[in-house]
Amino acid sequence: MDPDNPTCPLNPNWSANSVMQLSVVERGGAKVMLAEGRVDPGLPDRLAAALKANPDVSEIWLRSPGGDARAGNAAGRVIRSNFGLATRIPSGWACFSACNFVFMGGQPRMIDPGGHFMVHMFTRTGDRSTIDMSVAMGTDATRELIGDIEQDSALLASEDNDFLIRMGISRKLLTEVMYRQQAVANAEDKSTRRCLTLDEALKYGVTYAVE
Repeated sequence: MDPDNPTCPLNPNWSANSVMQLSVVERGGAKVMLAEGRVDPGLPDRLAAALKANPDVSEIWLRSPGGDARAGNAAGRVIRSNFGLATRIPSGWACFSACNFVFMGGQPRMIDPGGHFMVHMFTRTGDRSTIDMSVAMGTDATRELIGDIEQDSALLASEDNDFLIRMGISRKLLTEVMYRQQAVANAEDKSTRRCLTLDEALKYGVTYAVE
């Protein structure tokens, strides 16, 4: 386990793909879509097209380090629009950050023993070069950028809250778990991630059952 994030593995198995790769394979006589890699802005459209081309897919298996928050929400809605399409985090795989919201689109949602539903406090800091440029331009530009970030963070929090309600997940997942994680580690507390236990996943409605 990770000494800084003791509920989570030290080296999460969440794929190094820079954009999420979608591939259809057969598992146990059923068609399964493997979704592996970073949640990128183009994912919702690719996912919709892949599901349209493979209407007999019964489950989507996820491993991802996260990525674009709004793309994660949109991809989750694509999955939910395909009635009865399940999502799964297989044993040993990790679904982090924006991947959480892709996973939430499933109906049902399954986390296998040894699968990791990993959360954190989301941040909306934008492009690093934009921040550096604003700081270089002086106080007024930096203050304006901070205001934009705060406004966008508030909007995203509202969108996440609405998404959870629509997916049948307790809003307490945000207030009791996600929002209580640190966005940035410090000298006293380096923990920035939290992996839900199975009991917590059931409590908040993240998963329905383990198979």
